[in-house]
Amino acid sequence: MTTIRGKFRTAMLMGAAVSVLAFASGANAQNQNFNNGQSSNNTWPHATTGRSPVLAVVGDIACQPDDDFVTGGGEAAHETCETPKAPYTPTSLWQSQEATANQIEAMKPDAVALLGDLQYQVGQYQDFKQSFDLTYGAFKFLHRPAPGNHEFYDEHSATGVAGYGYFSYYNGFQTNPDGSIPTTIVPDPCPMANAAACNFPGLTTPNPQPIPRADGQAGHFVLGPNGGQNGTGVAEGWYSYNLGAWHLISLNIECSTQPGGCSDNGAWLGAELAWLKKDLEENRSGCTLAYWHQPSYSPADSLTPEGTTALAFWKLLYEFDADLILNGHDHLYARYRPLDASGKSDPRKGIREFVVGSGGETLDTVVASTAAGSDAGAIFNAANLEASTGNFWGVMALTLDPNGYRWDYESALELPGAPAGTFSDKGAAACHGPSYH
Repeated sequence: MTTIRGKFRTAMLMGAAVSVLAFASGANAQNQNFNNGQSSNNTWPHATTGRSPVLAVVGDIACQPDDDFVTGGGEAAHETCETPKAPYTPTSLWQSQEATANQIEAMKPDAVALLGDLQYQVGQYQDFKQSFDLTYGAFKFLHRPAPGNHEFYDEHSATGVAGYGYFSYYNGFQTNPDGSIPTTIVPDPCPMANAAACNFPGLTTPNPQPIPRADGQAGHFVLGPNGGQNGTGVAEGWYSYNLGAWHLISLNIECSTQPGGCSDNGAWLGAELAWLKKDLEENRSGCTLAYWHQPSYSPADSLTPEGTTALAFWKLLYEFDADLILNGHDHLYARYRPLDASGKSDPRKGIREFVVGSGGETLDTVVASTAAGSDAGAIFNAANLEASTGNFWGVMALTLDPNGYRWDYESALELPGAPAGTFSDKGAAACHGPSYH
C-alpha cells in the first residue's frame, strides 16, 4: 500500500474548488432574475415540480489531462487533451466537453444519464479531478452514471484501473486516521489473455489509485478481504431508480476482465443478469428504459464483444416490455426505429435504441451503407437507422411523460473543419405500458 499526499490531494482540491466556483457562479446567475427590482429564486436543480421530468443523456466526454504521461511512471504521450489527433486541437477538446456541460446546465434537467467513457484514457481518479470534474462536476449530484471501457481496460497506451478511479470519484474513497489517502496498485486488468478484448496488446505501467468506498452514486463496489487493498476489489456498478412515472436501469457491460468474462454463465455477468431479471419482475412502472456503454447495434460499424454480450440485456428488456435503450461508445448521435432483440423492426413491442456518445471526445463517422464492414447489416443495422450525425458534439434531452417520451437532441459544437451548421433531432412516442409477469 502507498500513500499519496501530493498529486491526488492537489487534484482533488483543485477540482473541488473549480467545481464549487463553476456551480456557484452558475447558481448566482440563475438566481439573479429581477422582476420590478425584486430578485426571485430559480428552483432548479432542487425542485422541478409541475412538469414531466427531463433526463439529460450523453456519454464519451472528457479528454485525458496531459501531465499523466510525464509524471505517471512511463505512460506514453498519446491522445491527451494537449496532444489530440488531427483535425482536433488542444483547445477543441476542452471546448467540446465544456460546450456539452453548458448545454446540460441550460437544459436544467432532473437527472443526467451518463453512458460511459466519462474520462479518458482509462478513468484514473486524478484524471477525473483534472478534466471531467472541471466541467461536469458542477452538477455532479445529478449524475446517474454507467461505466465504459475507458474506465476499466488498457486504452491508448495507458494502464487500465479496473473501475477504481470511477468508483472513487462517485462513491468516495477510504482515508487513513491522519487524513492521508491510502491507495493500491491495481493489477493490470488486461493481461495478455484479454489483450484483444481490451484493445491493448500487453502490459503497461500501473498507477496507484484510491480505494473506493463500497456503496454510493455509482452502485456497489465489492471490497476484497483486505478492504480493497492490493487491487482485490471487484466492481458491480449496476442499479435502478425511478424518475416520474419511469423506471430507469443503469447497467455495467464491462465484462471482459471480470470473473467469468463475457459469458452469460460467468459468475460476474450471471449475477448481473439475475439482478436485472429480478428488478424487471418487480417493476410496476408504465415506462422503462435501460442504459449501458457499448451498443449491440453500432452506427459506427464498431461492434465489440461487450456489445454482443449486451444482447442478453436486450432479451430480458424485450421480454419485460421495456421502451428505450441508451448507449454510448460510438462518438456520434444515432436513433434507431423500435427493434426486437435480434435487431429487426418491431413497431408494436420493439425497443428504440439511442446512441449518444457525443459528450466531448473525438468524434466518429456514421457508417450509412450496408455494404460496409465484414458483418454489415448485423453490426450497425443501417436499414433501421432513422437519424444520425458524426459531425457534432451534443446532448439529448429526454422528457419522461407519464405514458410516453419526447426526445430532443441538439448540437452544441461542430467538428473542427466540418461544414458550418447545426443538427437537431426531435420526436415523441408512446410507452408499451407496464409489464406483469
